[in-house]
Amino acid sequence: KMALHFELVTPEKLVRSAEVWQVVVPGTDGDFGVLEGHASFMSTVRDGAIQIFTSAGSAPEIIPVEGGFAEVNGKGLTVLAEKAG
Repeated sequence: KMALHFELVTPEKLVRSAEVWQVVVPGTDGDFGVLEGHASFMSTVRDGAIQIFTSAGSAPEIIPVEGGFAEVNGKGLTVLAEKAG
């Protein structure tokens, strides 16, 4: 089963680290969804909510975030948020 490694961090702490199906991030240019195998890219994050889907069809876990930066690479998705939760 393909899983996306997702980490949400703030300057204070690691908020969430999990293997998930999909994460939807509030990017500055609009929301974007990330699945395992997504092409590498970077985006700034606007104030909004991250949606974490543990499996296809599951209800998302919602974590409010304020500002920050998202990076997708071979290791997965990391969101560095100014504030989260």
